[in-house]
Amino acid sequence: MARGIDVGTMNLVSARQEGNETVFVQQRNSFVEIEYSDMAERMLSRSDVLHIRKGDKVYVVGDDALNFANIFNRETRRPMKQGVLSSDEKSAIPMMKLIIEQVIGEPSRPNERVYFSTPADPIDSDMNTLYHQKTLESFLGDMGYNPEPINEGMAVIYSELADKNFTGLGISFGAGMTNVCLSYYAVPVMTFSVARGGDWIDEQAANATGRSVDKVTSIKEEDFRLDFKTDAGGVEGALAIYYDNLLDYVIENIAREVNDEDVEEGLDVPVVVTGGTSSPAGFEELFEERFEKADIPFSISSVRRAREPLYSVARGALVASRTEEEDEEAEDVEAEVDIEADGEGE
Repeated sequence: MARGIDVGTMNLVSARQEGNETVFVQQRNSFVEIEYSDMAERMLSRSDVLHIRKGDKVYVVGDDALNFANIFNRETRRPMKQGVLSSDEKSAIPMMKLIIEQVIGEPSRPNERVYFSTPADPIDSDMNTLYHQKTLESFLGDMGYNPEPINEGMAVIYSELADKNFTGLGISFGAGMTNVCLSYYAVPVMTFSVARGGDWIDEQAANATGRSVDKVTSIKEEDFRLDFKTDAGGVEGALAIYYDNLLDYVIENIAREVNDEDVEEGLDVPVVVTGGTSSPAGFEELFEERFEKADIPFSISSVRRAREPLYSVARGALVASRTEEEDEEAEDVEAEVDIEADGEGE
């Protein structure tokens, strides 16, 4: 049984197939530190809150971290920053291991195939993603998996554009980065990322309004709509302004990269957007409006949002993993047939 995992700055999501159903497991990729006490640890364990103890500290991890941060008026901490493992967070490695183990679980057989998402190197930063990729390979390999990286934008193509022969523009608006992939019949023509995403929006809106980043994130995730009808002085008004700015920034870079790559004119491709940052109502319409004004040498047949933005990258990684597993099984069958044929010919 193959698996896929989306390793995101905000969320980790795994995907596996059970019969005709795709099963997803999700955890928020964050933690918060609280003071240790026997009573606190007993209550956390009794309530099934994911946590670990280190010395005189207890770390609440995953989905419960944001709730605890708001209750204790603290900021959550992240194992990842801008799409890769954070070099500023000393607890990044143990926390990341814990969350990955919770999300993906043990392999069902030795060397089970798993594809995991990785970002492209950003074009607007000197950040390199190789250390991040190799560290994740090590985590998953130590757990007994046979890991393989997949570009995050390409995973979107696998997830959402099977009906278009895996041809189109896939854009994943994550928390740490925005990843872009232009594919032609499942062959990536252009891949890149920009070092801006949902975290950048939240940080800018928090700075503008004087609210904590976690509070802004909570407001964005509850019932925020991109309709530009909210008070410009509030958090939702600030979120709308920075969403608008992010979309312009991403589209400008798409146009620049397409021209630099000399992408063939005359293409007519669909565009699919996904990622947690694309979840607010109105995002799809605003993105399409901005895209129509862009100077791009090919035409856009449609713009749509993924069926389930939070799950689409994990689903695409699972599609890639299952495809490779099926190819390997077919090769094994062919090899067995050849051996039998050779035996009969002797």
